[in-house]
Amino acid sequence: MKINKNYLLIGVLAIVVIGSVLLISRQGKSKSEVKNKVRLVKSLEFSVLAKDEKNFLLDVHVPEQTHIPGTDAFIPYNEISLNLDKFPEDKSTPILVYCRTGTMSEEASKEIAGLGYTNVYDLDGGINIYKESNVGVFITPQNRNLGRVIYGDIPTTTFTLTNFGPLPLKITRVSTSCGCTKAEVDKKELGAYEATEIRVSFNPAVHGDATDVGGITRTIYIQTDNPNIPRLTNTITADVIKN
Repeated sequence: MKINKNYLLIGVLAIVVIGSVLLISRQGKSKSEVKNKVRLVKSLEFSVLAKDEKNFLLDVHVPEQTHIPGTDAFIPYNEISLNLDKFPEDKSTPILVYCRTGTMSEEASKEIAGLGYTNVYDLDGGINIYKESNVGVFITPQNRNLGRVIYGDIPTTTFTLTNFGPLPLKITRVSTSCGCTKAEVDKKELGAYEATEIRVSFNPAVHGDATDVGGITRTIYIQTDNPNIPRLTNTITADVIKN
């Protein structure tokens, strides 16, 4: 039996149209799902989220800028796929993304959500808006755990001190709670929104006795010329073992 060529052509066209509609529908759904995974948040809420150490704070601005205190990583917004090893393995970890104005973070947030991360937060207006309500001087992290330290070893670690404000800052004094702990800063004068490293060393054998054996907590004191924040503190902890 001969098949009418017109009917055959109509059938082929129908299949093509239906296939195109399904493809567009799936693409639209995919874009919608990615968009729904990204939440645009104001600076006040972002600030609260940024203080939670369980969250992953990410700066994507190019060129690199002074980071929000506590930032876990800097990855250029257009190099996300090249730095997957820097992201948390748990895809449910909240990812907090920011740049200077919000443009780069928007692009990066969509890509991160597309990787399967289900809790992505994009800072509305970027760090420029964030600065207006989050002025201060910060040390991050607040504590470094040196873990197990063998008596006689001298481990070292670093902290970041950030002058997150529009005025310059002078560090007037650096001290510690014990002679076993030494601390110094790389820069004693910081400009607006500038950061420096605090380098700390711990020598549990400095006293020549068992004073610094067992569970140890030592404090670092930073004094500044900022009348609102004249002194900051942070700590190191260790479990010192003497053979």
